[in-house]
Amino acid sequence: MAQPLDLAYIRAQFPALALGGGRTPRVYFDNPAGTQVPQRVIDRTVACLTAANANLGGHFATSRAADALVDEAHRAAADFYNAASPAEIVFGQNMTTLTLHMSRCLGRRFRKGDEIVLSGMDHDANVAPWLLLAEDLGLTVRFMDFDPETYEFSEDALTRVLSERTRLVALGLASNCTGTVNDVKRFAREAKAAGALVYVDAVQFAPHYAIDVQDLGADFLVSSAYKWFGPHQGILWGRQALLEETFAYKVRPAGSDLPHKFETGTLSHESMAGCLGAIEYLEQFGEGKTRVAKLKSAWARLASYEQGLTMRLIAGLRSFKGLRIRGITSDNAMDRRVPTVSLTLDGHHPEALAKGLAGDSIFVWSGHNYAIEPVRRMGLLDKGGVLRVGLAHYNTAAEVDLFLSALTRQVRTG
Repeated sequence: MAQPLDLAYIRAQFPALALGGGRTPRVYFDNPAGTQVPQRVIDRTVACLTAANANLGGHFATSRAADALVDEAHRAAADFYNAASPAEIVFGQNMTTLTLHMSRCLGRRFRKGDEIVLSGMDHDANVAPWLLLAEDLGLTVRFMDFDPETYEFSEDALTRVLSERTRLVALGLASNCTGTVNDVKRFAREAKAAGALVYVDAVQFAPHYAIDVQDLGADFLVSSAYKWFGPHQGILWGRQALLEETFAYKVRPAGSDLPHKFETGTLSHESMAGCLGAIEYLEQFGEGKTRVAKLKSAWARLASYEQGLTMRLIAGLRSFKGLRIRGITSDNAMDRRVPTVSLTLDGHHPEALAKGLAGDSIFVWSGHNYAIEPVRRMGLLDKGGVLRVGLAHYNTAAEVDLFLSALTRQVRTG
């Protein structure tokens, strides 16, 4: 049986959690938009800028150090995704930028009249790039629709919109709005049977559960490290054979070897070092002989703790009259969601609630949070969207209780 988490030990590793102490300590519930970083990430970043601050491929010491660091970061990211090879890992600015770039590269495979399927539950970073591509190439776009009462896709959600013309299916592992974890493995199997490529947004899933791209069955997967305790950096995985055959928009001197043909220009080596630091931080919570095994074990421990914290939050929210949680709430279904809890409260605008909570040093987001499609589907786009509370493993039960107390005061005075 896994040992319980030592929250004091964990929180001591995050310098930001010690800021704003005293009577109103900061409560970081803005995690779906970006987590705080442990000291290991900061140290790795500073070390890169101090001792490996050079471009790649030189014969001098700092360039050789940069080469070694970049190689190590690719190996660590491959283990983070359980990829078959570091050659399948592409670093970039963030998930959005990588997806915009890869959509253009993949677009060379498509022809007018082809179809793509998008998810009605996704962040716009996995919607808009494909809509723009469809507009430019004359592609037909179809959407997988979810049930706004259950906040999940039906069994036949994808098969209803697949056709012999479908060339790509883009969907998310977890929603940044509803928190729903989607059965991407099954959807990927259905899409592949129809001959379509599968592109997965794992941004909201990656901070909470282990990812295994070799088991998932998709062709591409991308997340942003700043959502899983790292720096502002995106990391894309693609099947090696597909990456090799896919056209890359790049400058002429750039080589055609993987993964560098997709890594345009000089990357942020310091951010790649920070990603390595984040993965090293996560390893400490797991057991096993390999980094992949340690990470899988670590995520199981962290997810178990987060699920208990989520149940505490949901139980507390149920006491508010006129409050609706826009996501899965059953205690026995916590594994089908991430600890991102969106809500609406009758008579209270989400932005006003967020501003009031900020006055109590409780950090949350409001609005559509770039989840335009699901917020529209729930009829909330013109009503201020949702109030979004996002938990992470460094959050505590006491912080959940502080949030519930602060929300109670707002309701009484608002």
